[in-house]
Amino acid sequence: MEVSIRKWRIEDAEELSNAMNNKKILDNLRDGIPYPYTIEHAKEFIMKMLSVKTDSEYSWAIIVDNKVAGNIGAIRKSNIHSHTAEMGYYISEPHWGKGIMTNVVKEVCKYIFENTDIIRIFAEPFADNIASCKVLEKAGFELEGVLRKNAIKNGEILNTKIYSIINE
Repeated sequence: MEVSIRKWRIEDAEELSNAMNNKKILDNLRDGIPYPYTIEHAKEFIMKMLSVKTDSEYSWAIIVDNKVAGNIGAIRKSNIHSHTAEMGYYISEPHWGKGIMTNVVKEVCKYIFENTDIIRIFAEPFADNIASCKVLEKAGFELEGVLRKNAIKNGEILNTKIYSIINE
């Protein structure tokens, strides 16, 4: 299996739509992502990612065997948190549990730490998203705490966990 990350291309829209059109994935992401996820939605997302300021928002397509399998990105925070970025990611269900995301998270953290002045990257998965928590732990992130009743998803009040990795 060949895995890589790269910048988005508009021609990725159909494969992105196929990867994202899964309620199990959307149930673990923040609100605002439409379902069903159409090719038009994918094109809008890709165009947005191609137009962002490169020093504030980073986004890569995750490629498995020459097909788009997901997305990983980080958004720089502002003001007193300007050297901190929040990471988010997803991968299509056929690729779950294969270690792909852990390796991609490590690669992106390495890139950000080596090419920017960001010193802290954090992620905030839902506490019951065991797979995402394991990805972060295996990638070297440390659990900082549980944020109790911190989110509402699908009408349910949920805890989130906050993990971070520091560029030492």
